[in-house]
Amino acid sequence: MKVFRFLMTTVVAGLFMAGMSSCDKCDDENPRAKVINEGTLEASVQIKTSNGNTENINNVMPNSTSAASSYAKGTVTFTITLDKTELVETVQMDTCHEYDIVIDANNNISTVSRDRND
Repeated sequence: MKVFRFLMTTVVAGLFMAGMSSCDKCDDENPRAKVINEGTLEASVQIKTSNGNTENINNVMPNSTSAASSYAKGTVTFTITLDKTELVETVQMDTCHEYDIVIDANNNISTVSRDRND
């Protein structure tokens, strides 16, 4: 009986620990960005990373959302182009963060950085 109780306690504790460690949605993954275009103009984004690489999210048509583009963590410069309007933002991006670039119905650009584990 004592062996059974010990085994059950061990199994329950193991399941509890496994459940607690798998709560994160992201496990030290590179940051990523996507464009949510609810406006009337085509949008493009150039992402310059701290290690000198460049990622592009091009030709995001109105009423569509781009796929997420992944890049190295660190200081990142986003150049967002909407028709002839250009917005440049420099942001510190860490692992497991996502940068949403939203163009609203009036073609106003806003950005949100969020932790993917929240």
